[in-house]
Amino acid sequence: MTRSTIKITVLENEAEQTIETYKGEYRNLMELLKDKLYFDCFGECGGMGRCATCIVHVTGLQGSSVKQDRNEPVTLARYGYKDESEIRLSCQLLISADLDGARVSVWKKIEAFFKNHEKLLAERTKNFKNNLNS
Repeated sequence: MTRSTIKITVLENEAEQTIETYKGEYRNLMELLKDKLYFDCFGECGGMGRCATCIVHVTGLQGSSVKQDRNEPVTLARYGYKDESEIRLSCQLLISADLDGARVSVWKKIEAFFKNHEKLLAERTKNFKNNLNS
């Protein structure tokens, strides 16, 4: 039995590289990126689709990977990404032939997201503390 190679081009901090995998080697794109590229603070919720720390900009998706399922739409909307189909949670993109040829941008294109994410977390923490003191 031969395995079909899945090639994904990853852009990170203006460096481009192609990662090869196959169906079954990794469950989802987040696990692949963490293992191959050693990202810190990436996928903090363990792939539940809740924290948005594994957010990526992705093009070239095919088939069922185009559809957002489970917690992804709610989590992305919470951080201001309602109708942006190219902004995805990598934990929700299962490794399959549908990812072959995809281009994934990490960090650089979503730097503003992380700044906004930190601001939202700080505001929520402040509001929580204020509610405790009320």
